[in-house]
Amino acid sequence: MTVSIIVPIYNVSRHIEKCVRSLMEQTYGDIEYVFVDDASPDDSIALLKGVIEEYPSRGMQVKLLVHEKNKGLPAARNTGLAQVEGDYIYHCDSDDWLDTDCIREMLSYALEKRVDIVYSDWYLSFYKNERYMQQPDCAGPREAIQAMLDGSMKYNVWNKLVKRELYVLNNISFPEGRGMGEDMTMIKLFAHAQQVAYLPKAYYHYMQTNSEAFTKAFKESHLNDIFDNTRDTIAYIEKIFGNELFLKEIRFFQLNAKLPLLFSADRAMFSVWRSWFTDAHPYIKMNLAFSKRTKFIQYAAIRKQDWVVSLYNVILFRLVYGVLYR
Repeated sequence: MTVSIIVPIYNVSRHIEKCVRSLMEQTYGDIEYVFVDDASPDDSIALLKGVIEEYPSRGMQVKLLVHEKNKGLPAARNTGLAQVEGDYIYHCDSDDWLDTDCIREMLSYALEKRVDIVYSDWYLSFYKNERYMQQPDCAGPREAIQAMLDGSMKYNVWNKLVKRELYVLNNISFPEGRGMGEDMTMIKLFAHAQQVAYLPKAYYHYMQTNSEAFTKAFKESHLNDIFDNTRDTIAYIEKIFGNELFLKEIRFFQLNAKLPLLFSADRAMFSVWRSWFTDAHPYIKMNLAFSKRTKFIQYAAIRKQDWVVSLYNVILFRLVYGVLYR
């Protein structure tokens, strides 16, 4: 049983060696490594090749695919998808890393439970520490979709092992040209799964590189990506399940999609937040996944108390920076 690991590469010279070593040292043997060079301008590829040479027994299992021009993360994932031959697919971003038992244990669990998708816990990692991120134990695909829509479960692509046939039989790919929110694609895969299983163990270390994550600046193209990917995901779900089954959760999904706009250093983003998915605003109080603080900042934004939102961000930034980066 072969597992294909797809790794897009772009400007990750600082992290690529640690990532690749964690992949080469997996305790499971039958792995197809698919690295996609998205026209990276730095020395990431040279570093990649250097690490691969350290593992000669893995050399024949490696594919290196090259984009002549930078196409973005979704296109890189799709290039990998088009070339993989494994029974299962796992995505790894090239600035992150895996525990060495990840593939073996996740595949074993998938085969034991006879499921199409296995998802696990993960680590939110910083340079000096990390946080264990637990996921909910969902009874089936529909419950998992509900959890991803309401925000209690992450739809990240990289803590999930997925049967390749889910991509192939349902013609599922990533939204090229729309990189922000591209991992919403995972919700579409769950929509076609017959059975899924939760493995209560963390393997994936998602690297948060700096404090800018808490004061994001959004380009106009990023805003369009988020809005379009959210809208398209909702349309996909409604086409399969109808308009009523996930109505409440879809409203939560809309709120979650635009929530990062309220954590921006640019006050103009607060106005954008108010203009998006306004039908979802009455559902703020219904979402149990929202903390009291998260509800508070959204209500402040609705009331156009932008100074409150900005002050909250300053306090939050100082708190988070002090805890995570000390």
